[in-house]
Amino acid sequence: MLKVEGVKVRIGAVEAVRDFSMEAPKGAMIGLAGRNGAGKTTVMRAVMGLAKLAAGRVEFDGQDLAKVDVHRRAALGIGYMPETRGLIPDLTVEENILLPTWVTPGLDGAARLRLVYEIMPELKGMADRKALLLSGGQQKMTALGRALTVGTRLLLLDEPFEGVAPALAQRLSDVISGLRAGDLTVVMSMSELTHSETMLDRVWGIERGANMRAAA
Repeated sequence: MLKVEGVKVRIGAVEAVRDFSMEAPKGAMIGLAGRNGAGKTTVMRAVMGLAKLAAGRVEFDGQDLAKVDVHRRAALGIGYMPETRGLIPDLTVEENILLPTWVTPGLDGAARLRLVYEIMPELKGMADRKALLLSGGQQKMTALGRALTVGTRLLLLDEPFEGVAPALAQRLSDVISGLRAGDLTVVMSMSELTHSETMLDRVWGIERGANMRAAA
């Protein structure tokens, strides 16, 4: 489903990602593990087109993503949950969740919202609350809900458990584990495997922007 081959990304004069490669098969749950600053976020941003490739190739279902405009990648069924959450503070939880559906042709926003509420019913209870009033864990859940509205084929989750209280981190782990169904592919970046090791099919390691290990 997702193939990253020999990717290089430069941020200023720094080579943040160096010849990194990984694969995520259809329906798999894949980990991207490394210490802070290892290049995990940059790899995900490269897939989304938010970080420009200096070399290499990113393919999604056999399609070269370099030929797909950044704003059209969500329409391919790719959902992205950034580490920073990326919520709009003055919008409500429901508005933040629905936001990608407003700009993605062909998506039934109401149906996707119902799905999100089925998966995370606690979000429905805070639907009218502004994002700026949420705790860190609640913001993570809202960001995951937003990614799910467009992530019908691939979900990229950047540090989904970081900075979250233990109880909410466990809840997020349960929700993500429950996504293992059908053809949905999930790629999670993480500094530690505490909440996710048992649910992963494979872990790709990254260190200083390069491949470190690949473990079954």
